[in-house]
Amino acid sequence: MTVDAPYVVQPAAGVYAYVQPDGGWCLNNAGFVSDGGRTLLVDTAATERRALALREAVTAAGVPLPRTVVNTHHHGDHTYGNGVFAPEALIVGHDNARAEQLAAGHQLELIWPATDFGAIEIVPPDLTFSERLTLHVGGIEVQVIHPGVAHTTGDAVVWLPRQRVVFTGDLVFAGGTPFLAMGSLSGSLRALELLRSLGAETVVPGHGPLTDASAYEATERYLRFVAELAQVGREKGLTPLEVAQGADLGEFAAWRESERLVANVHRAYAELAGAPEGAALDIMAVLRDMTVMNGGTPILCHA
Repeated sequence: MTVDAPYVVQPAAGVYAYVQPDGGWCLNNAGFVSDGGRTLLVDTAATERRALALREAVTAAGVPLPRTVVNTHHHGDHTYGNGVFAPEALIVGHDNARAEQLAAGHQLELIWPATDFGAIEIVPPDLTFSERLTLHVGGIEVQVIHPGVAHTTGDAVVWLPRQRVVFTGDLVFAGGTPFLAMGSLSGSLRALELLRSLGAETVVPGHGPLTDASAYEATERYLRFVAELAQVGREKGLTPLEVAQGADLGEFAAWRESERLVANVHRAYAELAGAPEGAALDIMAVLRDMTVMNGGTPILCHA
């Protein structure tokens, strides 16, 4: 699979978004904030090679290498590269993100054994928080906010109030399908309300090109679409796979990773059955159903 090279966008002075096309599985976005004397990095990358390229992009921007890395959640595409920046950088994340990263370990290598991830050391956050944390990069205020259970149980939003820029992590997939298998549908809707309340002008999604607050509306429409599908399907006694196979995606048909619909219906079913938000699903069963939705072909790591 051939994908375009990563690129850097500077939406505000001292703020850089690092975008990895095509934004599919394992091609996440990162970013960095610098006053020229200190640098903070938001997320890393899925492979050693891509994390080293991110490190080079920071240097090419003419700013110091980061002293702080904030992980928006535990998934390996956002954290596997932590070891490229540690121990020089302090790794920061939510309490649950640390626990989830340690529990997941080298999960991506198990899912995608043919992918060359390189020499990956699992490096979880050194500093964790429960609700919110404020960091200062020189004169740049960086607010790190836990939105509750949403994409995962340990999500963090990185908000720059003066620059009006927000790094959403995987609360938003620009042009891609949300993925709730390790989080919550109802929690994701609440997280969108939090994002709206910030009033960001530039939205750096977890995957896909930079966008604006209109992405929240599109994401909410999708989540409500999933909720309605699940409600009707459960009343009819259908399995999540049957629901997903029979669905008309409509406006969402063009979004990447449409196979995630079945994973999201699994999550919606669990919540309708009264399971706590973020309660563990049978991820291997979810992956099997996504493979069926993908025409019988296992989902591909794009990294």
